[in-house]
Amino acid sequence: MKRIVVVGSSNVDLTARVRSLPHPGETVGGATLLKANGGKGANQAVAAARMGGEVVFLTCLGNDASGEMLSAQFAADGIDTSCIKLSATPTGTALIFVDDNAENCIAVAPGSNNDLLPADIDAARSFIEGAGYLLVQLEIPMPTVVRSVELADSMGIRTILNPAPMNPVPNELFSHIWLITPNQTEAEQLTGIRVVSEDDARKAADALFAKGVQNVIVTMGSKGSMVCTPETAVFVPSRKVQAVDTTGAGDVYNGTLVAALAEGRTLTEAARLATLASSVAVTRMGAQTSAPYRNEIDNI
Repeated sequence: MKRIVVVGSSNVDLTARVRSLPHPGETVGGATLLKANGGKGANQAVAAARMGGEVVFLTCLGNDASGEMLSAQFAADGIDTSCIKLSATPTGTALIFVDDNAENCIAVAPGSNNDLLPADIDAARSFIEGAGYLLVQLEIPMPTVVRSVELADSMGIRTILNPAPMNPVPNELFSHIWLITPNQTEAEQLTGIRVVSEDDARKAADALFAKGVQNVIVTMGSKGSMVCTPETAVFVPSRKVQAVDTTGAGDVYNGTLVAALAEGRTLTEAARLATLASSVAVTRMGAQTSAPYRNEIDNI
């Protein structure tokens, strides 16, 4: 099992379960409120750890009760918290609405996530060195993303970028990315190619190869995912379930994916395991609360 370094955000999620998502100016009553741990980086780190991964997490928490709650959960899941930075800025918060169709809309107040800086990545160099994989998202400052990927690549570590939430990615970053995992919308924003079909996903992957990326997985929601290398393209279909909340499903996918890769599975094998894990996650409420444990996936 190769060590995994996850660099990314941590939030406290406040989720309101409503019958329908409110329109501008509309108040929807009768909501059920859930407070839980979230943040793309944290979700992916927890998912990877629950799949048996040896995870080091680089994040920035507020020096507050929310930060303490998050840090305690990371430790409970066996994540190495040595590189967690504390800030005077409050811990990030996400406000989430989920409707009866499991659709969601999310607003994020980044808070302390904005205080995770390139210098913090350099300070964690000894923890990054010797890892097998580095996984990062776009919910932290872009200079920090760039430094993480460039440093890891210079050390021969395989870098994985989950380009979410979508922000402009500097062109020079692509040549340092071993694997990129956009969803359909993100793939279109990165390449200008609208992704509806499997063929569209392959075309988007080709456009990303032209930018310098080595491998591409385009996730396509309830359809499945297209796993692409410059030589091959394999479609991994989804597992049909009754979804109740899709929040964090992509994070569970990415966390499981990197854990499977770290234990020596091929890209396609890892995608199949990630598909199973995310299919379990969408049957549960919340982000980290929905991330399954390895024994659950093995039982499936």
